Amino acid sequence: MKKTGAVMAMAVIVMVAWAIDGTSAAAQSADRHEGYYYPAVSSREVYVSRAQVLKDSTRSRRLGFVSGLTQQLAEQPYAPTYAVFAKGDYAKRLIVVAYGEGQYNTVYRARALFASMTALARLTPLFQELQVEELFTFFDLCKLLGFADITISDGDKFAHQITIK
Repeated sequence: MKKTGAVMAMAVIVMVAWAIDGTSAAAQSADRHEGYYYPAVSSREVYVSRAQVLKDSTRSRRLGFVSGLTQQLAEQPYAPTYAVFAKGDYAKRLIVVAYGEGQYNTVYRARALFASMTALARLTPLFQELQVEELFTFFDLCKLLGFADITISDGDKFAHQITIK
């Protein structure tokens, strides 16, 4: 029952993001969020995506995706463990910050969270329609939506950044 609800919620999020229109995106601005939303980035990696940015992926679509994900987190029967938001001039930076102490404070815990998000993304109608549910990851979904990078932080000392190419 919980699995079906989570799948449906992720499907709604992707469909909302898919349906929202907006203006086209431009180049990403410098990282002015470091030191404000998260501490100095302590580790980095580059993810070479198998996906292409969808031609109608806009700032509005990325904000819609984040709003839908935030709503899904708020509707869970327990307190969320992290906040997710999009920043930058064109909302091309996805930021994930832990609420609790000791959460998502290593690269391995961050990757575990993204692996869980991949599992949900693979069940969405978008991935199934594109027939990529066995190939694409959450990072590929972010590429489809036009995100340029993802930063995850424990909100204290740890910050890890993934650049999506």
